[in-house]
Amino acid sequence: MTEVAVVILNYNGKKFLQQFLPSVIAHSQSAEIIVADNGSTDGSVDFISSEFPAIRVIRSQKNLGFCGGYNFALKQVSATYYVLLNSDVEVTQGWIEPMISLFNSDSTIGAIQPKMLAFNRKDEFEYAGAAGGLIDGLGYPFCRGRIFNKLEKDIGQYNDVTPVFWATGACHFVRASLYHQVGGLDEDYFAHMEEIDFCWRLKRAGYAIYYNGNSTVFHVGGGTLSSNSPRKTYLNFRNGLSLIFKHMPFSQLVWKFPLRLLLDWAAAIKFLTQPSYKDALAVVKAHLHFFYGFGNELAKRKLLAARFPNFSVSQDYKPFLVVDYFILGRDSFRNLRFKNPK
Repeated sequence: MTEVAVVILNYNGKKFLQQFLPSVIAHSQSAEIIVADNGSTDGSVDFISSEFPAIRVIRSQKNLGFCGGYNFALKQVSATYYVLLNSDVEVTQGWIEPMISLFNSDSTIGAIQPKMLAFNRKDEFEYAGAAGGLIDGLGYPFCRGRIFNKLEKDIGQYNDVTPVFWATGACHFVRASLYHQVGGLDEDYFAHMEEIDFCWRLKRAGYAIYYNGNSTVFHVGGGTLSSNSPRKTYLNFRNGLSLIFKHMPFSQLVWKFPLRLLLDWAAAIKFLTQPSYKDALAVVKAHLHFFYGFGNELAKRKLLAARFPNFSVSQDYKPFLVVDYFILGRDSFRNLRFKNPK
């Protein structure tokens, strides 16, 4: 069994493999590198076989989505630590060692993410993870360095090591045993917010999630679904409802869930005024599909409650992000109403 397995999920990402796989190989000498191909039709597998024959390829015959693709592949990977790495990520010298050192320092750390900067604007944090993920009192995710779509410049303000609520799925270090112990990624999510759900389960199981600013990677972002894709809007809104329904204690869920529905409808109205009719329709579809599958969501909530009865996972930020950002104009992480901002 290898210590570290870097597993790159690929779906028709030949151009990204051509661009970024050499950096992964160059800077990951201590790890096994695996490409999990999700039914690509663009010649990705032939390219790897020809140009990088030493790289192991695990093939699925169809696109199983981000969640299903990783669950399928990781059942076939034996390692102490997994690194779930997007194909559109450029890694840097020494990106693995600080993460393994942090794992070795504390057995209660379940998952870690590095500093995530934008590949095309290397002095700016990248949307999908930035300097570590958090969540607000209504279950809206945000990051140190990214509030909604507002991104900060990297001036060294997050060159630290600190616990966070969730670690990005674009470059996600996790103890392999825990990945399987808590059930892997929820395949109903397909993609988007699955890493938050996964980290929430880890926290309910008693493990910590960390950000380590001593490791840096650069992420292109939007490699599979662009930021303005209605499909992405649909997944974010549907999975956002599933996330809080599965994990919030009933005393909070009973009033926060209806409030989230109202705020979602407000977002749909805003989409109409932009106008972005396809995004508005995506919100409607997200709600309809959530309630159509309500029985399944309820079953998952009950199963999680039986396995991980701890609903009282601590949150560092209890106010509502929509109030701080849209009403009070607090558009940077340092200006949010934390008692002890990190």
